[in-house]
Amino acid sequence: MTQCKVLNLMVNYRRNPLGMDDLIPRLSWQIQAQTRGFIQSAYQIQAGYDPSFEAEAELVWDTGKVVSDSSVHIEYRGQTLRPRTRYFFRVRVWDSRDYASAWSEPAYWETALLSTQNWQASWITAPVPGQLAENSEDPCDYFRTEFALPAGVVSARIYATSLGLYRLYVNGSPADDTLFNPGWTSYNKRLQYQTYDVTRMLTAGGNTLGCIVGNGWYKGYLAWDGSKDHYGKQRALLVQLHITLADGTEQIIVTDGSWRTSTGPLLMSELYHGETYDARLEPDGWASPGFADHHWKQAVLTDAPPPLLVAQENEPARIVDTIKPIAVITTPAGAAVLDMGQNMVGWVRFTVKAEAGTEVTLQHAEVLDRDGNFYTGNLRSARQTVTYICRGGDPETFEPHFTFQGFRYVQVTGVPHDQLLDQFTGCVIHSDLEQTGSFSCSDELVNRLQHNILWGQKGNFLDVPTDCPQRDERLGWTGDAQVFIRTAAFNMNVVPFFEKWLKDLAADQEADGRVPHVIPDIPTAGYGSSAWGDAAVICPWTLYQCYGDVRILQQQYPSMKAWVEYIRAQGEHEFLWNTGHHFGDWLGLDAKENSYIGATPKDLIATAFFAYSTELLSKTAEVTGQQEEAEKYRRLHSNIIRSFREEFVTPSGRLASPTQTAYAVALMFDLLEEKDRPRAAAMLADHVKENGTHLTTGFVGTPYLCLVLSRFGYNGLAYELVLQKEYPSWLYSVLQGATTIWEHWDGIKPDGSFWSDNMNSYNHYAYGAVGDWLYRIAGGIELIEPGYKKIRIQPQPGGQLTWAEASYSSVYGRIQSAWSRQPDGSLALKITVPANTSAELILPPGQQGKIMESGEALDHVSGVLSAEENAGGRKLTIGSGSYRFTIA
Repeated sequence: MTQCKVLNLMVNYRRNPLGMDDLIPRLSWQIQAQTRGFIQSAYQIQAGYDPSFEAEAELVWDTGKVVSDSSVHIEYRGQTLRPRTRYFFRVRVWDSRDYASAWSEPAYWETALLSTQNWQASWITAPVPGQLAENSEDPCDYFRTEFALPAGVVSARIYATSLGLYRLYVNGSPADDTLFNPGWTSYNKRLQYQTYDVTRMLTAGGNTLGCIVGNGWYKGYLAWDGSKDHYGKQRALLVQLHITLADGTEQIIVTDGSWRTSTGPLLMSELYHGETYDARLEPDGWASPGFADHHWKQAVLTDAPPPLLVAQENEPARIVDTIKPIAVITTPAGAAVLDMGQNMVGWVRFTVKAEAGTEVTLQHAEVLDRDGNFYTGNLRSARQTVTYICRGGDPETFEPHFTFQGFRYVQVTGVPHDQLLDQFTGCVIHSDLEQTGSFSCSDELVNRLQHNILWGQKGNFLDVPTDCPQRDERLGWTGDAQVFIRTAAFNMNVVPFFEKWLKDLAADQEADGRVPHVIPDIPTAGYGSSAWGDAAVICPWTLYQCYGDVRILQQQYPSMKAWVEYIRAQGEHEFLWNTGHHFGDWLGLDAKENSYIGATPKDLIATAFFAYSTELLSKTAEVTGQQEEAEKYRRLHSNIIRSFREEFVTPSGRLASPTQTAYAVALMFDLLEEKDRPRAAAMLADHVKENGTHLTTGFVGTPYLCLVLSRFGYNGLAYELVLQKEYPSWLYSVLQGATTIWEHWDGIKPDGSFWSDNMNSYNHYAYGAVGDWLYRIAGGIELIEPGYKKIRIQPQPGGQLTWAEASYSSVYGRIQSAWSRQPDGSLALKITVPANTSAELILPPGQQGKIMESGEALDHVSGVLSAEENAGGRKLTIGSGSYRFTIA
């Protein structure tokens, strides 16, 4: 038997997922090997109903021994899956000597309803809006029903969704810890439902289901024009509970006309504006058996819009962390303000003891002004205010339900000063994505930059990739998502998150292929800009590169193609994109006075992205086996490049628009003739130097600038940019006290004044795309084959850094690349390559000394497959395992 272990079994990137609608789920596993250079030669998967796998008849799939080194994204090909069924599976593998491992521990997935035909529940709603309380905008709806059960509940699952946001209760307790269900999708086309295992929450005798439904994204305020009801005017609820008893019988509880409904203490709940909760109106025990609901009204059956109901696709939102305030500040204006120490997204949980009717108010803000006073100007119309009216008597604990705030500072009224530190807790909320990457180095300011990048992602990955979490926006801007997705994929496992979002992109895409600026679509925002709509192509391709999952490309190919064909149809010139509305190099520092758009011509950027998306579409067609399509788009790509050169490049190889962004995109997308690229890179480097080693790029150019400089031999200059402390730079905001990434390079000016009230988020991840450079260049982790099946470890030391370390948990396992300069002048490298992969180790230029691994010469080291010298330096090919190299 081989000395390896199969572990970390996953289904569609998740461990033991509950409630899936995928009829062909993808199974993956990782391998822990005791020897270096492990490559899987074969695998076997068994799946069935019994976790012991003792009964042959219980198997629904047995692959037998499959000769293959594939260990990720293996499609289930067994018996047709049944709804509401748990399937267990296990895996064993063989090594290169044909020795088999032991079977893995079993894992499982559980199907949901699989088809709309399996829904028996009816949509219900409140009969009419009740009389609104004073100063209330739209009270939430409360629903309940009671039912009796005998002893012996074996299994119980609830399937639920709503038009609005809902919170489900079973016998007085929340059904689970997830938040903001059913999430935000293109509601009129796709609506997620959730699955809850409530087996242990039910009891013999009386039981109660209760639910609160609020406006959320469905009918609450969205965007900056003060409008609401974007998807509908009526909240509604759909719930179906399946109970299996010990005798094999089943009982089903559904939403129908027997449910009762009322309003309650939750008088107002809006994503932007906060909540108003009057605890004096709490109906004690409303979600528990025995509550007297005779004064409640009968729920009304409603013909809700018939979107496609799909089981939860991405990871739900949860409270993933808590933060205690670090200080209570009394501002010059006399306000009591909590400092959480971190610009965060979520809400505040607090406990107070006060007389009935006492009003506790929490206002949330990201920064204080230069005088130290509470500042809300950049929130625009978003109120971000939680008001709690005390019930009186015993201590009362409260946290919101259907709103979230972006904040570091909380102004509190109605609570004695001495209670503020101990009784207030910040609850950090975001989609519960597994953190997969880390980066650190010898410069603490850069480590704080990495912290800010990660926290910017946390704050803006709440069900959709938003642009900001505080003002009256919080929308899924496509351009922001595509520039940041590669960094996002290092930091966290983002596949289910982006797969769900890309399905909504395809659903909201216009018939002519136009892509909305924001996904899910809000018509206020508009359609069809280059670099924004290109998310339709760039995001699926990036996910495929990072995770090696062909299905993502297969699923999104029609959308990708539609976008490229939309561009192709614009204007009179088939191979240039010189018409329509574009954001250009958004917030570029070389913009004209009072303009948001940088100096790089918008048609140059548009045509560059036309070429890039067409190239990726051609590659996608090839990967998915569509050779004619691949050739068709290769020809189109060649024609676009030729037209780009004719239109934007002089005969001597200069770009007609000599901006940093123009050179960055032209070089990044290989739009210049090869002979002209070194000169163009030199001109870009000169531009940066002549600008005082500062960037002038905006949203489009910034993600590529340092990558291009490092690629073309100006790695030292890229380090100077990253380590630059003066404005404009990444470290400028760090030195200003930022704990997340800013929307503007000068969101806070050196004199403490602000860039603008109109558009000035202090939590906006776009410029955090430099994290890609930190991982790939400073850290040295790069892929050669999709999914990191083959890895390039190529750390490129520079600047004043004396060490740097990057790690990334790929679908195969943990990759590590760490380098440090030793006191004797040698370079130490610590490398980890996961089992069933291999790597090329490219040694930094100038490191030509003798190479040792753990004190041994390379000739005696297992796992080192080859060593060679080439024009790029010294290259080692190594198998899986952990290594410690020194270059003396």
